[in-house]
Amino acid sequence: MAMPWDFVVILLLLGAVVPWRGTVQLRRLLALPRVETSERLAVYSSTIAFQWLAAGVALWRALARGTSLEQLGLAIPDGTRAALAAAAMCVLMLGHQVYSLRRLAALPKDEQGVVGELARKLMPQNAVESLAFVALSVTVALCEEVLYRGFVFAAFARVDGDSVFVPAMASALFFAVAHLYQGRRGVFATFVVGVLFAGVRSWSGSLAPCIVAHLLVDLYAGLAAPGKLGAAAAEPRTTGPAGENENAAPDAPRRN
Repeated sequence: MAMPWDFVVILLLLGAVVPWRGTVQLRRLLALPRVETSERLAVYSSTIAFQWLAAGVALWRALARGTSLEQLGLAIPDGTRAALAAAAMCVLMLGHQVYSLRRLAALPKDEQGVVGELARKLMPQNAVESLAFVALSVTVALCEEVLYRGFVFAAFARVDGDSVFVPAMASALFFAVAHLYQGRRGVFATFVVGVLFAGVRSWSGSLAPCIVAHLLVDLYAGLAAPGKLGAAAAEPRTTGPAGENENAAPDAPRRN
């Protein structure tokens, strides 16, 4: 079955506009000597608005084209399977996040690379920012799963309905490209996570496990990273060469 023209337009926007926007935001933040609360809140609010708009348009067109909630992963056909998948993903993803953050924090500040600098400038630094960051994390977890494991997955399944492989790889690829601002290693890591999430979405038939795991990982990264990375500047180096810092970097909250 041919892909509808409006699906193609949305896919082009996800594949081009989203990574461009993320890269522009990254460069602007890194160019600032100091990020104030107002600037950080502006990034959070603009990202929230953009993601809800993108997810809303994608859902509107998908439903208008006859795509069912089940095909979008917005149903829970097997509650037990979804709960087991959510629990396993939370343990796996959170464990990896804790380990990665500890490795990154063990490096001196000047060796933490772009990920460390971005985390210090973007992550919340006070109670007001933390509350806004929770809203951002909820938005990102819901909207990115709807966009990539929901819409993109369903769009390619519509074309190749006999295979799970093509939709899974396509959704992981679009998800990775959206995070070009994290660099090559970040894109590769995001692609691997995307493949895992797509596999869980296929096995459980639902986006629910992916949303729960995505939210938990982003909340931990955002609320724990400032304290750990901010204190790393005065600590001696206790791990491998500076080139390892990107491998050890925690997953940044997914922003489009």
